[in-house]
Amino acid sequence: MTVRKNPLSRSLSGVKRTWLFAPHMSASDPKRTSCHGAKARLCIGLGIVVNRRGHMQRRGGSEQPVKGRRHRAIRPKARKAPIASVSAADLQEQLDRRTRELDEALEQQTATSEVLGIIRRSPADAQPVFDAIVQSAARLCGAIFGAVYLCDDDRLRIAATKNNTPEAARQLHEVQQLKRPERSNLGGRAILDRAIVHVPDVLEDPEYSRELALAGGWRAVLAVPLLRDGNPVGALTVAKAEPRPFSDRQIQLLNTFADQALVAIENVRLFEAEQQRARELSEALEQQTATSEVLKVISSSPSELESVFETMLANATRICEAAFGSLLLVEGDMLRRVALHNAPPTFAEFHNRSPIIDPQKIPDLKRLVGTKQAVHIADAAAENPDGPISKYAGARTLLVVPMLKENDLIGAIGIYRQEVRPFTAKQIELVQNFAAQAVIAIENARLLNELRQRTGDLSEALEQQTATSEVLKVISSSPGELEPVFQVVLENATRICEAKFGVLYRCENGAFYAAAMLNAPQAFVEFYRQRGSFTPPAGTPLDRLLNTGDTIYTVDDASEPNPGAPARFGGARSLVTVPMRKENKLVGAIIIYRQEVRPFTEGLSGGSFRSHAQG
Repeated sequence: MTVRKNPLSRSLSGVKRTWLFAPHMSASDPKRTSCHGAKARLCIGLGIVVNRRGHMQRRGGSEQPVKGRRHRAIRPKARKAPIASVSAADLQEQLDRRTRELDEALEQQTATSEVLGIIRRSPADAQPVFDAIVQSAARLCGAIFGAVYLCDDDRLRIAATKNNTPEAARQLHEVQQLKRPERSNLGGRAILDRAIVHVPDVLEDPEYSRELALAGGWRAVLAVPLLRDGNPVGALTVAKAEPRPFSDRQIQLLNTFADQALVAIENVRLFEAEQQRARELSEALEQQTATSEVLKVISSSPSELESVFETMLANATRICEAAFGSLLLVEGDMLRRVALHNAPPTFAEFHNRSPIIDPQKIPDLKRLVGTKQAVHIADAAAENPDGPISKYAGARTLLVVPMLKENDLIGAIGIYRQEVRPFTAKQIELVQNFAAQAVIAIENARLLNELRQRTGDLSEALEQQTATSEVLKVISSSPGELEPVFQVVLENATRICEAKFGVLYRCENGAFYAAAMLNAPQAFVEFYRQRGSFTPPAGTPLDRLLNTGDTIYTVDDASEPNPGAPARFGGARSLVTVPMRKENKLVGAIIIYRQEVRPFTEGLSGGSFRSHAQG
């Protein structure tokens, strides 16, 4: 079948088509489209365009107005650019890159989680945290070296390192260990600047130590300061072998590790502060308990200084962790060691042989006497190896604290260690407190003894007055009878003077005879009954009384070269012989005897009894 072509189509086949811009025509308005569709097609076929003013114009000719509604040329919409095709290799590369980033992020999260776990498990020890941080930081940052530095006062201390060569380790210790921060290394520079320091190639940095870089074999170095309240407490550094900068992700990671190191440091600081507080409270409680024990001993035994001194030394050596202790008292220009606690046997033996010490011959005691201040010697064996405390006790560190009463030295307390380990300020203060208590104990004992002495004197005076009244009563009731008076005198004298028996002798022309006796042993009584009047043998108490006219005190009659009859027949040991005078003439004597060696004191001379007896 033959298809015939439209003649119009043939005639327009060579004409280039032109789009019409007709805003009044719309695809969404079928009426308008159908109304003007034929005209549009005809214009296209004839190469006619309608311009913006609504005039019809053939291409290349003059314009003519379009009859009817005005038309505007329609410009074609720009077509979207076709999507470029992506190759499988590009997609695989993007996938691999994204996978690497996710793996790195996961590895970093794992590393930081591990560090946090160590912090949680070791709140009192930051060292495991530092070790884990330098390991992870070096590995995740592609570094060959990592280090944690800490500030001790104004010095740097290397707390942890990773992958250090022996030469680099030597260089680090020479340049940095316990030295002030310097700009020759990035750890010190970050501390000084309080900021992150990043040097892609330290060999090109004029301030960096070239020797250190060459010894460690690194080029790029990154350092992050550890800041607490804006103040540096250390730094974290990593170093690469090649001169290639660290990435932003690596810098951020090192910042994270630095924060974790700070958490560990702060945990340890808080833990140590709490432990220190607990130790201080425990020490204070222990010291208060020891002080209370000493005060209790002082109050319960005010006159027994030996128990007070022993309690003091026991507490001082225990709390101050000393090996042994001693207490000395001043005696004139000398010192007497009056108490020892836990002393080595060789030193105790030396003390028993030589309790008196000349302080001028011992340097530490000489210094104590001269300054009246505590003497603390770290190593006594080094200062005075021949000193008794070093020679016989093996003492090394010693502390001697003065005992002062109104700035007068009355004694000293010494505590000693057998190793070189100085005492702390609190321990020195504790011993000084014990020294003050020792002074109180000594003063209390002195006052108590004085009080007792005064009370005893008053009691004796009252007893003597009572006895005198009794004698006077007997004299007044029996004026012509001497025997009752003599018996009362002897009875009161032996009772008040705590004697066993007594004798009252009459003296006529240098001869004595027993006028009265009280509680005398029978053998003694029989001897003097048979003896009658006698002249005392030379050297006996009565003979010495005749020659001197003074009261004669005999400590032990039995130990005399020629013991008298009282010792032989009455078992007399200590005795006192008191003269009886009338108008300065010896008329007799009173002798009282003890059967044990216990000398009479001068206060018990029996003057009142003597006067009544001779009266």
